[in-house]
Amino acid sequence: MSETCQVDFYILARPTQSAGELACRLAMKAWTQGHSVIVCAESTEQAERLDELMWDCPPGRFLPHQRGEGEAPVGIVTQGEELTREGDLVINLTTEPVPDPSRFRRLLEIVPVSSGRRDASREKYRTYREQGLSPETHKMG
Repeated sequence: MSETCQVDFYILARPTQSAGELACRLAMKAWTQGHSVIVCAESTEQAERLDELMWDCPPGRFLPHQRGEGEAPVGIVTQGEELTREGDLVINLTTEPVPDPSRFRRLLEIVPVSSGRRDASREKYRTYREQGLSPETHKMG
C-alpha cells in the first residue's frame, strides 16, 4: 500500500475485559463501514472462540467471517500463519508484531492486562516505531 499504516494499541484496563470481545466489536464496526478485516489469534483455541463470538457479536447480529484468509469480509488466522492478502485492517491478538504492516491501512493491537502481555506489547510498539510508524494508544475504561 502506498499510504502509511495507522497503528493503534487498545489497552484493556481490567482483567474482566475480553480481548476477543473487543476484537469482535472492532471487526463489526470496520465491516459495517465496508472494510475487510483479518484477525490474528494467539492460538487455535482463541481462533475457535473468536469464531463462536462472531456468530452473535453483538448479540443478535452475525459478523460474516471464516477461518483463514478468503472471500469473507473477516478472516481469522492464527499466529504463525502467513498473511497473504493485503487488506484494510488487521486486528492482532498475538504477542508478535505483524510482519510488514505497511501492506495494511490500519493495524489494531489489543493489549490485555497481564504483565507478560504488556511487556510484549511494549516491544511491538518499539518495533513499529523503528519501522517508521507512529503508534497511538487508547485506554479502554
